[in-house]
Amino acid sequence: MFPTHRDNLFSARHDGFPASRDGSPARSGDFPARRPRRLRGTVALRRLVAETSLEPRHLVLPMFVADGIDDPRPISSMPGVVQHTLDSLRSAATDAVEAGVGGLMLFGVPREEDKDEAGSGATDPDGILNRGLGALKTELGDATVLMADTCLDEFTSHGHCGVLSDDGRVDNDATLARYVEMAIAQAEAGAHLLGPSGMMDGQVAAIRKGLDAAGHTDVGQLAYSAKYASVFYGPFREAVSSSLEGDRRTYQQDSANRRESLLEVDLDLAEGADLVLVKPAMSYLDVLREVADRSPVPVAAYQISGEYAMITAAAQNGWIDRDAAVLESLLSIRRAGADIVLTYWAAEAAGWLS
Repeated sequence: MFPTHRDNLFSARHDGFPASRDGSPARSGDFPARRPRRLRGTVALRRLVAETSLEPRHLVLPMFVADGIDDPRPISSMPGVVQHTLDSLRSAATDAVEAGVGGLMLFGVPREEDKDEAGSGATDPDGILNRGLGALKTELGDATVLMADTCLDEFTSHGHCGVLSDDGRVDNDATLARYVEMAIAQAEAGAHLLGPSGMMDGQVAAIRKGLDAAGHTDVGQLAYSAKYASVFYGPFREAVSSSLEGDRRTYQQDSANRRESLLEVDLDLAEGADLVLVKPAMSYLDVLREVADRSPVPVAAYQISGEYAMITAAAQNGWIDRDAAVLESLLSIRRAGADIVLTYWAAEAAGWLS
């Protein structure tokens, strides 16, 4: 009679264990010989054998700086997150860096009257995002990694991530020219890494060529390589005072697709991406794992506004332990393969972890 799978399993469990005097595997009682719970018995044991770590340096704090406000403006759908003034931005950024966060990702929120079809404020040296970058560069220098959102959506009157053609669609190649201008402006303002997030074909190559031609060869790109069209971006639209009507499904990825994300990553790597990013994080952990297994460069994931809002709302209702849920969610993103996690809890979590 052939051995069953169960027989093989028990046999495998006994392999390598010391034999008793009669030659049979030594065990405590008849079952089981292998007890994984032994390594879970104390906090110290669990810490010793932990496979994944979460440290302040793994975390990046997204921040919003708004024009035309005198005090920080709360974002109602993201309790605890605000649109900053330049002064409060400097203060909050300094606190985050002192807590040990790995970097800051800055988004600009212009006044409504400063938006136009081409997103001119994105390339204006006096535009709010570039002023914010300059303020942080002056305040922090190279003490942190200063990142900038390289996308037009906050600055356009229509709310899309690029230039519109006559038929109302986003013109990919015309948008690339604007991205290059925006990238150079952000590099000159002091950004260390640019975050092209518009999902335009060829954006990484176009920006790289433009930066190099302008002498910014040391400025890198955190490419939003696998960015999905997602309902979980809802609170972010409030955070940046978005003017968008409709959706971005003609350029952001379809949530039904997995292989497509690997193609996007491969293209961005070939175009010179220094890091790649998956967005959203928590509902795309399978994609994150595959990207991490494939990528030769560091991989980031963005725990987005809707993910933040869901945990916050559940905690406010007393349904979950907020702090424990925050740490578990961040650890899950790290476990799935992210070297870097962008999260609105970065500064707070860094304080806990320190």
